[in-house]
Amino acid sequence: MPEGVEPAERPRLPEGPALLEVRHAVRAWLVAHPGPVAVALSGGADSLALTAATAAEAPNVRALIVDHGLQEGSAEVAATAAARALELGVVDARVLPVHVTGSGGTEAAARRARYDALNLARGDASVLVAHTLDDQAETVLLGLGRGSGPRSIAGMTAFAAPWGRPLLGVRRAITRAACVELGLEPFEDPHNTDTDFTRVRLRHEVLPLLEDVLGGGVAAALARTAEQLREDGDVLDALAGSVADTDGPDIEVSAIETLAPAVRRRVLRRWLLGRGVTSSTDRQLRAVDALVVRWTGQGGVALPGGTPDARLVCSRRRGRLSVGLENE
Repeated sequence: MPEGVEPAERPRLPEGPALLEVRHAVRAWLVAHPGPVAVALSGGADSLALTAATAAEAPNVRALIVDHGLQEGSAEVAATAAARALELGVVDARVLPVHVTGSGGTEAAARRARYDALNLARGDASVLVAHTLDDQAETVLLGLGRGSGPRSIAGMTAFAAPWGRPLLGVRRAITRAACVELGLEPFEDPHNTDTDFTRVRLRHEVLPLLEDVLGGGVAAALARTAEQLREDGDVLDALAGSVADTDGPDIEVSAIETLAPAVRRRVLRRWLLGRGVTSSTDRQLRAVDALVVRWTGQGGVALPGGTPDARLVCSRRRGRLSVGLENE
């Protein structure tokens, strides 16, 4: 769909209960996070419902449709999604073709390509993505199963600039019902039923089993757990920011070694991110923490963020931690 195509006159949406629930969720998000918005649209039920609700609740909404090119006919699917977005009242619908490549498997590579494309195309707008309460529950289970620590188990936030998630309190069944009320048949991505993907097995096998064994309400309970952990984590993050200076190139071990472990690791994480570390797993962060509190002369800890020829390493020397490149 060419950029800049003008939509038809904005239609009057039906007032069914499902669509109204989605609209109320979007409206509440927009009040909390004012400003221009675009919607990431795949053509599936979640993003179609989000697009309809956002176009009804906010002015000058744009739709951004990423074509990953991973399936035959993906260009036609993207063009159809763009046309539907214009029918729903967005002011512009733009297809973003991407090339999926890189490490970590197809799912991770596609995610990187998608978010990079959305970020480049969004301008000054926040991008709304259609993650639901069910997606949040799956994220919490993935974090639990991988032992990724509380930051992962805390799941997704409603807003982590520039990404907005208005539907984290809305069930996937509601977005599907909203599409029925709109008279829309959503695109069914074959990847969403491909059991080669861990998240698909969680969705279709693990969560239904947990719901059966525990008597229902599991997805909502997992989402509540994530919210509680985010609230606690926000407090600890604020405390970590107030007790130690993380702006310098090095960090003095004696300044942080007596801090409570949860606070100390947050200090270290903040400092590492400021030193060019692009991310860190719970295991890597604990290995850096061991340089502080379980020092036996061990070597440095390799961390993400290096170059093809050198790895980024956190090391301890003369009572101070530093981060630098070391040749492979």
